[in-house]
Amino acid sequence: MKKLFLLAVAVIGFSFSSQAQNVKFGFKGGLNLANINLENNGRDVDTDSRTGYHIGAVLQLGLADTFAIQPEILYSAQGIDDLDIDYINIPVLAKLKFAKIFSVEAGPQFGFIINDEVNKLRGILADAEAENFDISGAVGAGVEFGPVFGQIRYNFGLTDVVDGFDGKNTAFQLSVGYYIF
Repeated sequence: MKKLFLLAVAVIGFSFSSQAQNVKFGFKGGLNLANINLENNGRDVDTDSRTGYHIGAVLQLGLADTFAIQPEILYSAQGIDDLDIDYINIPVLAKLKFAKIFSVEAGPQFGFIINDEVNKLRGILADAEAENFDISGAVGAGVEFGPVFGQIRYNFGLTDVVDGFDGKNTAFQLSVGYYIF
């Protein structure tokens, strides 16, 4: 995790050395509608989604008028209704801009568990342990009006959430934010 933090610091440091009009930094927050797609013995397990939130920082590195790289660092409340799993997520998105205010984005997301209640599963699964690291894909769209922006995103898990149990994170996110520069 220290290496990833140092990488994020290096990316931010590099961005400050680039042209100011190509760099935007701000904060965002919003609503999560999260779930875990669980399977037990090859059958889907019906779960209730968790309504949570996310909050964090956004860096947009403009590489061209219509293309940018957007790394973020977010605290994200995920899981299911009776199983809270919170992450520090680091999405790194490629962003294609069009019509001056609209964009579409896609890329990987790396998550680090900072809080989990997997012990609730131990009654169902012996020795249930949350995985410390999660890899997801992210796709979405956004709109910008000056320093104010809004985003809608879908995150789909690529790795299992609980060791030895088939279950991947999903999250629908609705965000608003503000670029401070």
